[in-house]
Amino acid sequence: MDEKGYALLKKLISDVEGAPYPNVINHELYTIWYEHVQIAAHDALEFLNTWDPDHDTDDEFEF
Repeated sequence: MDEKGYALLKKLISDVEGAPYPNVINHELYTIWYEHVQIAAHDALEFLNTWDPDHDTDDEFEF
């Protein structure tokens, strides 16, 4: 993966980690957080689609 991919992945992880805690959540805070996460997720998925266009979203991970 190139530097752009790593940057997008780090941004997405950072946004998910920054999720508001349920006890301090309010509509405005959640909306702001949700919009940031959606943008980061969209950018990451677009990058992955460019990087591996044959990837099927129904693929299962084997751990």
